[in-house]
Amino acid sequence: MNTDLSLAQNHAFQLSRALMVPVTLFRSGDEFGVLPSDELDDEDDLEIVHEFHPWPAH
Repeated sequence: MNTDLSLAQNHAFQLSRALMVPVTLFRSGDEFGVLPSDELDDEDDLEIVHEFHPWPAH
């Protein structure tokens, strides 16, 4: 696994837990980014990698 992706996933998970909101990890070009999921728009030209939730799945 790419170390940049691994680092981005770790930070996204930690941010989700700290904010207690779902966050989305995305790729734009060669870069990764994270935003609270409710701040993303369908018109954004982003490749969604994963959405992290702060609460455990049932």
